Amino acid sequence: MTDTAKRHHVVVIGSGFGGLFATKGLKRSDVDVTMIAKTNHHLFQPLLYQVATGILAPGEIAPATRDVLSGQKNARVVLGEVTDIDLANKTITSKIQRRETVTSYDSLIVAAGAGQSYFGNDHFAEFAPGMKSIDDALELRGRIFGAFELAELAETEEERERRMTFVVVGAGPTGVEMAGQIAELAHRTLRKDFRRIDTTKARVILLDAAPQVLPPFGKKLGEVTKKSLEKRGVEVILGGLVSDLDERGLTVQFKDAEPMRIESGCKVWAAGVQASELSTTLSEQTGASLDRAGRIAVNPDLTLPGYPEVFVVGDMIALDNLPGVAQVAIQGGKYAAKTIKGRLAGKPQLKPFKYFDKGSMATISRFSAVVKMGNFTLSGIIAWFMWLAVHLAYMTGYRNRVYALGHWLVSFLGHGRSERVITETQIFARRAINRLDGGTAAVASAPADWNKVRAKLEAKAEQESALTDSGKRGTHESAAG
Repeated sequence: MTDTAKRHHVVVIGSGFGGLFATKGLKRSDVDVTMIAKTNHHLFQPLLYQVATGILAPGEIAPATRDVLSGQKNARVVLGEVTDIDLANKTITSKIQRRETVTSYDSLIVAAGAGQSYFGNDHFAEFAPGMKSIDDALELRGRIFGAFELAELAETEEERERRMTFVVVGAGPTGVEMAGQIAELAHRTLRKDFRRIDTTKARVILLDAAPQVLPPFGKKLGEVTKKSLEKRGVEVILGGLVSDLDERGLTVQFKDAEPMRIESGCKVWAAGVQASELSTTLSEQTGASLDRAGRIAVNPDLTLPGYPEVFVVGDMIALDNLPGVAQVAIQGGKYAAKTIKGRLAGKPQLKPFKYFDKGSMATISRFSAVVKMGNFTLSGIIAWFMWLAVHLAYMTGYRNRVYALGHWLVSFLGHGRSERVITETQIFARRAINRLDGGTAAVASAPADWNKVRAKLEAKAEQESALTDSGKRGTHESAAG
């Protein structure tokens, strides 16, 4: 690769939709691109719930970023979590375990996305994982399928009911899709697999503080979705706010009613998002304001006030009330890349960023979905086929599309789920890491310690080789004397 000191160097933070499309948008440009991301994969987040419910394998929605960008010779991938951005000196600091890397830039595109928001109750996360990463999805898979396994072993009806009560908090697209799939697991997929429990008696609850399901889709589609979920055995509770949550269940507060306690062994949090903490880092250095979700105010061209070389795209921006959807990140990433190319070519400044709304979709269950495109709305099986087509089109890689289509045929036309493997590690690893002082760095060797480890391994190998060469391996040596 050409030395970055000789060419304009663009650093992209994040490997999500915004980061990936920004990087690809610079493919044929006379620049060097460094993508810094805390995971080694590009995540197709809209299908995370299908990993959690055993339909798809993680690799089918999260191809390795290096593989995706392998044909782009001017792009480099650096693994690490960005811990600091120094706008004055134009440097990025990233860390992975105990290794720290500092990268300089000429132009910067920040596409770090958003995480789950618990509205000030972060302790809820211990027993109610969100849906923002592959780790989240695998933990939820372990919790969902594990709940049925533990119900099978329950000695009392009270424990059995608690284990088989699933609560999904948040009635947006993710919550609707998750609740629908858990209900389908209980009523179709697992119906004949257990001997002591009847999975069709599982209680699946979709809970939200809002007065309707899918508020961004409008009242009509919200009501259609609610009725469709109820038809499939999902209890929809609206106007309820979670005030407490623990290992055994949660407490729900209502405006004009007594609090309700729900005993539940499996909770899923799909309510609210919070922009990356990097928004705060940028705000402190630029004076740009943050909204309640931590999103940073940007100029109409997606740059930061006073820093025209720094772009922010996707879920991190507060501009024109843009929704936190993939298309905003994709279009923002492309716009930032095009702006950088235009500047280097001496072309006039682009017009302000304008988001083109391609519509919204949510699947309820097999053969049922809702679609909103402007004033056009649709529900039912045709909407479901539209949902399938669009999601296939936006998946990264031909191979992943083929694999996903195969799994969909098995899951939706039949009863099977090919990804039902669960382990205790999936369920408890996150909690164990969070309890370590320093996280994974606490159990990783520092680079300075590697020579000591290498010396021990070399000494061990030499000893093993000497035993073999001398013919002493497996022979008994009698005591002297």
